Amino acid sequence: MIEGILILDFGSQYTQLIARRVRELQVYCEIIPYNKPLEEITHFKVKGFVLSGGPLSVFDKEAPRVDVLALLKKAPVLGICYGMQLLAHALGGEVKPAKHREYGWSEVHWEEPLLEGLERQAVWMSHGDLVEKVPEGAQILAYSQGSGSEASCVAAFRGQGFLGVQFHPEVSHTQKGKEILKAFIDFCGVQTQWSPPQIIPHLIEEIQNQVGGEKVLCALSGGVDSTVAATLLTQALGYNQVRCVFVDNGLLRKNEFQDVLKMYQDLHLNIEGVDASSEFLSRLKGVMDPEKKRKII
Repeated sequence: MIEGILILDFGSQYTQLIARRVRELQVYCEIIPYNKPLEEITHFKVKGFVLSGGPLSVFDKEAPRVDVLALLKKAPVLGICYGMQLLAHALGGEVKPAKHREYGWSEVHWEEPLLEGLERQAVWMSHGDLVEKVPEGAQILAYSQGSGSEASCVAAFRGQGFLGVQFHPEVSHTQKGKEILKAFIDFCGVQTQWSPPQIIPHLIEEIQNQVGGEKVLCALSGGVDSTVAATLLTQALGYNQVRCVFVDNGLLRKNEFQDVLKMYQDLHLNIEGVDASSEFLSRLKGVMDPEKKRKII
């Protein structure tokens, strides 16, 4: 069975970036809503959990939560931003609202570097709470310069089977962020030979289970997302079960409609090209407002 990292999504705008960075390290991973039952994850072996950031505070009544202790019994846990605060809060540490929200660039000073030579690091912060006290037995690894009257804040800590970072290692603004993710992955002992094509058999099986013998109509835009979707559908269900449609709305580049249509034919898709350019352009005639144009299109 394939091994991987499971990312629990708490609503961060960067959650997809976490997955991208993990996959760039040749490790399989999936994103699930924070409240999805772990018992449903049966198709790969979870070797580590990542708790994403999120827009809420751990003090909010509607704040998303998970059973951190239950996770730690299964595999190591990395908490990022809100995920770090959730770790601290759940394991007996103290979290408090910051007097000044820390957003943007910050410098982190490592007292116990995760990586060799990582004494100082430029990172990207986005949080309104801070960890006042780490859980019992946990070790503070780094401090940030803080904001306003808060001269320094806990930026990273670790304990038995868990690591928390207040900053976002997944974004490009954070120096050596991917290396920090790799350090966690190495700690989890997860296999690092995964590549994107390995996900195809699983996706094909999912499509076959969901669609069964039904016919599928797939609209294509000429872009990567819809092309990949149509190709996977055709591989899973066969040529005759998937009908694809590509519409010329009159706003494509010269010869683009014909070129894209030929590309789809070369991919052996059951494709039909529809020239609706006259209808689109007549509806757009005289319209100057960009928002109105968007809605018409």
